[in-house]
Amino acid sequence: MNGSIECHKIWIEQCAATEDIREQFGSKSALDYLVDEKLSTFLAAAEQDHTFAAELPAFIAEIKRLFAALELHDYLEQLAQSKYFTEADFESDELDDETMEEPWPDNPVVGAQELLRFFRVRELLQQ
Repeated sequence: MNGSIECHKIWIEQCAATEDIREQFGSKSALDYLVDEKLSTFLAAAEQDHTFAAELPAFIAEIKRLFAALELHDYLEQLAQSKYFTEADFESDELDDETMEEPWPDNPVVGAQELLRFFRVRELLQQ
């Protein structure tokens, strides 16, 4: 991270990195990085720190600039189904390492916080 960028403005560099990720690895990888990983983490920080919360509208606007509305919608639907709303049969031979998301957190409070954060991300990106 560039030392001149304040911590709550790290989203600027993350969005720039997303363009490189999309070129090298495709849109899904770029969305996984920026939305599922970075935006979710940023939103958690914004829940605790007003300086992050103040940056949230600009971060959301930049994500919407980088990705078309339909692309965001389709990604969020896929993420909902693969990560939040399905119970994977971990014994099944039908699932491979690429299609199986990380298992639901063992701690139900953490799981609920992640689910609520996902709903918030989806709401912000689909407004």
